[in-house]
Amino acid sequence: MSVKIYTKKGDTGKTSLIGGTRVSKNHVRIEAYGTVDELNSWLGLLRDETKNQATQEILIKVQNRLFDMGSLLAADPEKNNLPAGRHGMKLPQLSEADVALLEKEIDRMNETLPPIKNFLLPGGHTAVSHCHIARCVCRRAERRVTHLAEASAVEPMIVKYLNRLSDYLFVLSRKLAADYHVQEIAWKP
Repeated sequence: MSVKIYTKKGDTGKTSLIGGTRVSKNHVRIEAYGTVDELNSWLGLLRDETKNQATQEILIKVQNRLFDMGSLLAADPEKNNLPAGRHGMKLPQLSEADVALLEKEIDRMNETLPPIKNFLLPGGHTAVSHCHIARCVCRRAERRVTHLAEASAVEPMIVKYLNRLSDYLFVLSRKLAADYHVQEIAWKP
């Protein structure tokens, strides 16, 4: 027996949050977790492009945390009693350990990279460019989540994780450039 993907409930431009609240598909909460979902897709592409198994494993961990983040953002804080949830579902939580993993990876990669004195132009290899795109989408997700937090309850660890993830993606872009023997090009104003 196959499960139908379409429900037709969104045909009027509304969608449901965890907790049952119906909101417009352009609601700031939908923009926030939709951008996190977009970021997750870019990271999947980046993971497919990198040859380094350790990097692939970190990216899988990050993608899992982004799904956790999406579920937290998709929950209506007014009707969904986090963390247990109205429907008996416990939503996954982000932790300091998740942020610490990113910091550890940033430090590890930075040990092998030359210091930078200028801003760098994205590019040089497809994987490097996709990493920069993911970094930019991460920053947009951070802006969307911060905007949401001005109007509604948002787990503070989400913003912290996104902030650190954008740093990780910048350093990863440099590490990929080094791995692929691509020259970094400094911005010349």
